[in-house]
Amino acid sequence: MNSAWFFMKFPINNEALEKEVRHALEEDVGSGDITAGLIPEDKRCKAKLISREHAVIAGRPWFDKVFERVDPRVQIQWHLDEGDAVSAGALLCSLNGPARSILTAERTALNFLQTLSGTATSVNEYVELLKGTRTQLLDTRKTLPGLRHAQKYAVRVGGGVNHRIGLYDTVLIKENHIASAGSIQAAVDQARAQGKSDFIEVEVEDLQQLEEALTAKVDRVLLDNMGVAMLRKAVEQTRGRADLEASGNIDQDNIRDIAATGVDFVSLGTITKNLRAIDLSLRIVE
Repeated sequence: MNSAWFFMKFPINNEALEKEVRHALEEDVGSGDITAGLIPEDKRCKAKLISREHAVIAGRPWFDKVFERVDPRVQIQWHLDEGDAVSAGALLCSLNGPARSILTAERTALNFLQTLSGTATSVNEYVELLKGTRTQLLDTRKTLPGLRHAQKYAVRVGGGVNHRIGLYDTVLIKENHIASAGSIQAAVDQARAQGKSDFIEVEVEDLQQLEEALTAKVDRVLLDNMGVAMLRKAVEQTRGRADLEASGNIDQDNIRDIAATGVDFVSLGTITKNLRAIDLSLRIVE
């Protein structure tokens, strides 16, 4: 896969990337790396980054940006494209530059790469299970604090689709909004009156609420914690009047059965909040 093409298709919020990297380095390096000072200033070295397990690699831009901010003299040669699946023992990249700088940037760069690769790998496992169905995998706002844009990027790398980025870009009316507004129709009317989003989604818990949402002519209905039998009824009742998103109690054991009901999307918070970072190893070789 051509990297330039990939980053064009999956654009990065560069402002968010810069902010995330800056905060991460402030957290780890602070006023300076006092251990790296034990190494002669003119010492140069070469290093290799290896994956110790199967993974879908995501996060190269964050990895690169960390080293760029610490010391632009560090040269990085990648041996794979973003989004590639690798096996245990795979060589991901080679580094060459000042030893102090490589050691200072190492942990922060790896934290980004292992976390975002963990996200992409988890997403890809679910996407593979959905192959052959019309259902797409959505993420949620259940992301690690401070890494919203990074993790949603990793979701795209893994083959998933982004839901809203935050509270500011799409209206999603949930049970507490409905309770406060008085009804689904009242909440939808208020959302339209505000005119801040062209897309309105409503969360429902039963088929009666589903009909209320459809009557209100919303764009998408989130079917919360419904079993397979009820999801089938919801798809039949909707008859294409709105997109349907299933969410709640979905895992690798039942996601294909849920997709078979005909819903357009399934959304999982676990792919971003319950992730397991990929085991990576950076070693100086010369």
